Amino acid sequence: MRIAKQMQLLAVMLLCAVLLAGCENAQEEAFDYYIYRINTDKTKTMAVGYTPNAEDKEDLIQEFLGQLFWQEESLNYQKAIPDNVRISSWKLEEGQLYLYFNSAYLEMGNIEEVLCRFAIVKTLIQIDGVDCISFYVGDGSLLDDEGKPVGLMTEESFIENPGEQINTIQTANITLYFANSKGDALVQEVQEIHYSSNISLEKLVVEQLLKGPQGDKGRSAIPDGTKLVSVSVLDGVCFVNLDEGFLNQNYEIAEPVVIYSIVNSLTELTNVNKVQISVKGNTNLTYREKYNLSTIFERDLDYLDESAKTQESQMQEGVEQIVDASEGLDD
Repeated sequence: MRIAKQMQLLAVMLLCAVLLAGCENAQEEAFDYYIYRINTDKTKTMAVGYTPNAEDKEDLIQEFLGQLFWQEESLNYQKAIPDNVRISSWKLEEGQLYLYFNSAYLEMGNIEEVLCRFAIVKTLIQIDGVDCISFYVGDGSLLDDEGKPVGLMTEESFIENPGEQINTIQTANITLYFANSKGDALVQEVQEIHYSSNISLEKLVVEQLLKGPQGDKGRSAIPDGTKLVSVSVLDGVCFVNLDEGFLNQNYEIAEPVVIYSIVNSLTELTNVNKVQISVKGNTNLTYREKYNLSTIFERDLDYLDESAKTQESQMQEGVEQIVDASEGLDD
């Protein structure tokens, strides 16, 4: 009996030792900062814990930039910025960090550039006092594949997830609704996009709506200068929070076209059934004269351009014919 009690006590002591070791390891693995690297396959970024020497924010920026250029000895990851890419200068003004790269930045492939930019933003945005980051090549803004400035990169640009399995590049086709040339109806555009797996599709849809169509058959329905504050989905309802730029009126675009450009585009996603729009979190507003933002909007294709309606009807008929044929084969 005494031996059994001793064995139980020993087991408890061993368990406590394991738990204490686990706590110590967890503490050792916890870092205030991470330097983001790129895996050797160049398919995702990886967060590597880092303890800086500097304390002042400008010194921290310089130290973190140095780390982004430094190649560690590792078989799993490599530095985020290629050897031939250089930062000619940088400056921090009122929370906005301006980074000026040499022309070699443009020599990166699309996926490599996206991962490089993700790693830079995720690393530097951790510094208190750096609220957003602007990318420049030479004296000009960095442009995307459509020739448009990539714009400010902020903490909301990416989902925070320090760890090893982040930022895998994926491809998807999304259906977006833009205003037609007259601004009185909606037109569809299907876009093939490459995106990080850390960016939700609903966020991606709104960002693409803000950028405008890739083709020449439509125009952005959302007022110029509007920025996305946040977007989330709960129980099939997508909550879109825009900044005050959304209230800038462009009467060339009909009121329902603006609203249903957002609603119809988001409800194309399988996880979204309804949409609520807010301005800096406020839904106690009426957009122009008719649309109360406290309303949770459902999909409405009545505002489609007539040619788009015909196309939508033909597509639906085609789907129904395929279903009928399939059912006939089953019989």
